[in-house]
Amino acid sequence: MIRIRKATPADAGLIYRFVRELAEYEKALHSVVTTEAEIRETMLGPDAVTHVFVCSIDDIDVGYAVYFYNYSTWLGKKGIWLEDVYVTPEFRGRGAGKALLKHIASIAVRENCGRFEWSVLDWNRPSIDFYESLGARPQSEWITYRMSGEALGEFGSQILESGS
Repeated sequence: MIRIRKATPADAGLIYRFVRELAEYEKALHSVVTTEAEIRETMLGPDAVTHVFVCSIDDIDVGYAVYFYNYSTWLGKKGIWLEDVYVTPEFRGRGAGKALLKHIASIAVRENCGRFEWSVLDWNRPSIDFYESLGARPQSEWITYRMSGEALGEFGSQILESGS
């Protein structure tokens, strides 16, 4: 039996483990700098802007999903951005990933969101095939940009120093 539940601060260790497993799968474990305590505070704490769900099969926690809201000025509606969806390898193919996505999609529909979006690594063919089997389509006309680390610090500091 598949069950989806809202994560609580008590799940911080579990979520941290899943985050690390996902990063390892994506060949980026070295990029994980967060801690279990930070997850408890920033992802699951009272000021969190994220929503986290845990999926279990037969009372075994097997995966999680994290989302937050964004906004489309063109649609005039909020949307949902899926930051992570992960299912442990031994439980893949049993419906957990689909259940997590369906749960979040139902929230998007219930809340009249204009979009439900996420990104996937271009080499991750199993996930791409899975998402497309659900009816999701890639948005090839957009290129995602990211500013982080030193570049963000330097750029943000310049703006602060100028008084803007």
